[in-house]
Formats: sequence, C-alpha cells, structure tokens
Amino acid sequence: MSGKSALLALVLSAIPAALTAQQSAPEIRLLFTGDVMLSRLVNAEIIARKDSPWKAFNELFHSADLVGGNFEGAIGSPAECLKQNHLCFAAAESSTELMKSAGFRMVTAENNHSGDLGQFGRDQTRAVFYKSGLLALDFDNSPQFYRINGVTVAMIAITTVKAADGTVEQIPSVELMQKLRLARQLANLVLVSIHWGNELQDWPTDAQELQAKWLVEHGADLIVGHHPHVVQTPKCIEGKPVFFSLGNHLFDQKYAETKDGLIADCRIRGGQLSCGALRTHTDAATSYPTLGGRDAASDQALQNCTSPLGPGLQVGDTAIKPMPWSANEPTDGLVMEGYRDGNLQWRSRRQKLVSIQSAKAMGTEPLLLSLERHLSSIDNEVGLRPYVYAIGPHGLIARWRGSALAWPLVDAVATESGVLCALHRGDSFLLSDPSTKDRRIAAYRWNGFGFKGIDTQPECEKALQ
Repeated sequence: MSGKSALLALVLSAIPAALTAQQSAPEIRLLFTGDVMLSRLVNAEIIARKDSPWKAFNELFHSADLVGGNFEGAIGSPAECLKQNHLCFAAAESSTELMKSAGFRMVTAENNHSGDLGQFGRDQTRAVFYKSGLLALDFDNSPQFYRINGVTVAMIAITTVKAADGTVEQIPSVELMQKLRLARQLANLVLVSIHWGNELQDWPTDAQELQAKWLVEHGADLIVGHHPHVVQTPKCIEGKPVFFSLGNHLFDQKYAETKDGLIADCRIRGGQLSCGALRTHTDAATSYPTLGGRDAASDQALQNCTSPLGPGLQVGDTAIKPMPWSANEPTDGLVMEGYRDGNLQWRSRRQKLVSIQSAKAMGTEPLLLSLERHLSSIDNEVGLRPYVYAIGPHGLIARWRGSALAWPLVDAVATESGVLCALHRGDSFLLSDPSTKDRRIAAYRWNGFGFKGIDTQPECEKALQ
C-alpha cells in the first residue's frame, strides 16, 4: 500500500460510523405549518363543504417524511370551556382523523389556546390524537423523538404566551435547559416549536430575538414559531434557521395579512440541515388555504444557513438512541437502545429521564450520567436523582443508583474535566422546603463508588447557566 493510500485508509477509519451513515442516507424532508384552528367558522365550513381543507396539499404532505403544525385549541365540547366568556377553541374529535388523512404526523399542542378546556382538555387532546396515531406534543411530554432514515429528530414545544389555564414557560429556565440538553444528547436534530411574539405584528420583538439566541446556544437546531397570525421573515441565528412566525395556515381571521402563511420546508442531505419556505394563501370568502410557490424572502434569508447534524450519544463502542415515539407506547419516560456497528444490542427499562450525558472523564470506564425522577425514602419526595451507568454487553449497569447528594437537587452536569457540578435547593433533607427559591452550587468528584464533595469549581457556574 502506498503512503497516500495508507493515509487515506487511516482518515476514513477515523470517521464515526454514524456520521458516515448520515452522509449517505436518502434526503429527508420536514414540513411545518403555522396555526391550525379547527373550531368556530373553520369547523362550520368543513361541515358545510364535506371535504378536507387540505385537498390542495395532499401530494405535498404525503411526499414528505414528517409534517407538523401548531394546533390552536383543545379537543372537546364548547360546554367544557374554562371561561364561557373567553375566546375558546374547542375542536371536535374528528379533527384528528382529518389531520391524519391530510398527511400530518404530529402537532404541537402548547399555545395560548391549549388550556381552553383546562387539564381535562389537555389530556383529552393528547389521547384523541394518539388514538389517531398522531403525536400531540406539549411542554410536559417534551422532548419526543422520531427516527427517519437513521436520523433521530427531537421535538420540544414551548409557549411564552399564557394559556387560559395559566400555563406558560419562561426562557431561560432550568427545566427548559434540561429538556434541550436531553434532546441535544440523544438526537441528531433538535427542533423547537414556540408560541411567542405579538399578534398581528409582522416583525419579531427584541424578546423573540434574545430567546431564539438562547435556544440555539442551548441546543436548538431549528426553531419554528407561531402566534402573531402573520408572517415574520425568518433569520439565520448563529448558523441555525429561525422561523419567527409562520402565520396562519388554517384559520378564520379576516384581516388581509392573516390570509398569508408559510410552510417551513427543511431538507436533510449529506448530514446537513437546510431550510426555505413555501407560501400559502387563503381567499377572503373561505378558511381553506391554497398552496403557492417558493417564498423568495425566506429562501434568500436562509440560503447560507446550513448546519451539520449532531453526532448523537456515543459511549465507548455503543451508540445510545431513544426508542422513537409511538402511539402504542407510553410517553411517560424514555426507553434507551444500544447499538454496536449499527445493530441493536439491547433496550433499557422505561426511565423518567430529565437529562443524560456521556461522563467519560469521571472514571476509568465509559460512563453515563443521568438525572431521573424517583420517589425517595430520604425526603419522601418525587425528586431529581443522579444515576451513573456503565455500558455492558446487555445494557445499562447502575454504578450509582440515584442516592442523594448533599442537598435536594435542581440540576447537575458532568464537565469535561470529570467534575459533577450540582445546582441544589437552599433547604436540606432534614428541613425540607420544596417551595424555596434559594439555590446553592456544589461540586463533586466520582471515586468509582460514589460522589465526594470538593471545593466548588469556577467551571460550575458556567456549566449550570
């Protein structure tokens, strides 16, 4: 073998198998619409016309690998609305089958109308969509995962606009940071669906810009936004496509600006994500949208916004992937799958994971650090517990089974230097006060059997931000 041939063989052998597979996989197409409302005048038109609002989209939607939209409302009866004098979008159960037959595979159900029917409506919305084989994604059951042609896609749903039942998320927050960390570790692509901004305003607010930057810095690869009901031109933020508002997709608003929408049109080719957009338009006399051509403004704004897929989670010679979402499986927790050389070796029990990461620097063997929710007899609380796992030929081997650290835990991260940085509540196990807002940071070192407290490291402040 010549020197050049030997060098080439060495370079090729260093390329991770997962990356090689991504680069050679078939193209993946992801489509995401703006606001979809199936109550009020939209429902009346569907009943009167006795046909689908998505007839014009049938070929497009069924040719894509994943189609999603923002579902404005909740499944149930108008009589179940929390506030009878409040704008309430109660949609019929038949809505879910209508969306499934149109080609949708998932909806986000986290917006200012998701709580119109209270917790009962939220639970019923998830259940009815699941029965139809579609994911209804809210913040509590985020992230959820799809696997398409070997690529793992994670999805998280957020609303910063308060719902009728008071639900709203803050950016930043520890809980959102944990969801992003979990998604980033386990997926090749992290998508965030977010309800934000000001209604009928066709430009993003300063808050949206800052929130988008924070989301990208904490793991988001793609952001699709909604709520303004009008289109806001997307931007490339730190190399990631951000659709601030896709506008209305299927809605009965009458303002001229609310009749135009976008469909985020994203492709994964050769291990790279790129996005543009398609235009939609709804005539004044109907709520049914029609499909336009390419949206030149969006395509131009994102033409150089191409980003590589993430590597996923690799521990030693094992690639660890989440079992994809299925309507036939519980959504409370995740099942981990271990692959070697592309072949499935084992599946874990279902775990209530809050976050997971490689912690190879903590010990002499490849390790995983997870944060899980469990009931503990120490404080009689369902709280956050750290677990340390080694990887065996048949699955995860617990080296540390969630025993408490010095104080009740809020978050924890293993750094590249092998330090466990922990964010604790300000109370104690003896004098428990889960409502306290006080926080303290502590550092620990893994000794092979457990964690020993050490002087708080400067790196911990940054790691927990």
